[in-house]
Amino acid sequence: MRDVAALAKVSTKTVSRVINDLPGAGPEVVERVRAAARTLGYRPNLSASSLRRSDRRSATIGVLLEDLSNPFDSALLRAVEDRARQNDVLVLAGSSEDDPELQRELLTSLATRRVDGMVVMAVGGHQDALQQERERGTPMVLVDRPPTFHGTDSVTTTNRESSREAVLHLAALGHRRIAFLGDRQTLWTSQERYTGYLEGLAHTGLTLREELVRTDLHGPDAAETATAALFDLAEPPTALFTAQNLVTVGAMRALRDRHLHHSVALIGFDDFPLADMLEPGVTVLRQDVPALGRKAAELIFKRIEGDQSPPAHAVVPATLVRRGSGEIAPGGRPPHSG
Repeated sequence: MRDVAALAKVSTKTVSRVINDLPGAGPEVVERVRAAARTLGYRPNLSASSLRRSDRRSATIGVLLEDLSNPFDSALLRAVEDRARQNDVLVLAGSSEDDPELQRELLTSLATRRVDGMVVMAVGGHQDALQQERERGTPMVLVDRPPTFHGTDSVTTTNRESSREAVLHLAALGHRRIAFLGDRQTLWTSQERYTGYLEGLAHTGLTLREELVRTDLHGPDAAETATAALFDLAEPPTALFTAQNLVTVGAMRALRDRHLHHSVALIGFDDFPLADMLEPGVTVLRQDVPALGRKAAELIFKRIEGDQSPPAHAVVPATLVRRGSGEIAPGGRPPHSG
């Protein structure tokens, strides 16, 4: 900073004012300081300068999701980043891997870096660390899964309603043995989607068949094994509802391995890359992930700016996207036209 001050022929105090966008320097002085900083390649220490700024902000937010390699999580992060960029805010991101201890470590790491707020996908069944950080005053928005404590905004999708819609869609085609394959039961989203599945069965007068339910499937390999086991039953399912994108991938592998992808209907919750390029294309309940991310970012920046309104719970609807796999009638008949 001293070198910038010397080149611009001003005091270090004036350089500090210009760098931190504080009043007190005229336009000509501001341009001279900025030109000197560019010439010298000067970069301010944002962590240190944030301690001196009147608003005490660091111009960073933290985003903690479950697994940034999952297409859903990466698309969500990108939407938050795009919105943060408009505010000249940097995003620090991490994956909790649905591990409460790792989530706690990452929360502590972000807090020590003085992020201005956090967008978090809560670890299943464990929100104590989030509640503690929120009670310390950190602005926070939970995305995909709502809080179990008060005073925090959240953004979710129509998990239960859309899952019910999927079952009704399959039942309308004549399916009576509709299997459910879901992620870990500790997750709120998994619970909601299973409840929607049950509601769909009840609405159509179908009896729940426990042997057609497979849960706690973490990743495509587990889903592939579970799907294969379903078709070893004396009365296998004629349709599958897969309640998470990686579960859908595993189920598709099993169907293709047994050459059943043209005779067994399938609807998955969450879209995934190239789902529309398969034959048949995979029918999905598509979440509007960019809208989820934009809404989460909108809420967190409102809180950072001092909004004291009551906590908001925004719901972004999912859409049934028909591509063929969910329109296969029992017996492998082709989808209905029209």
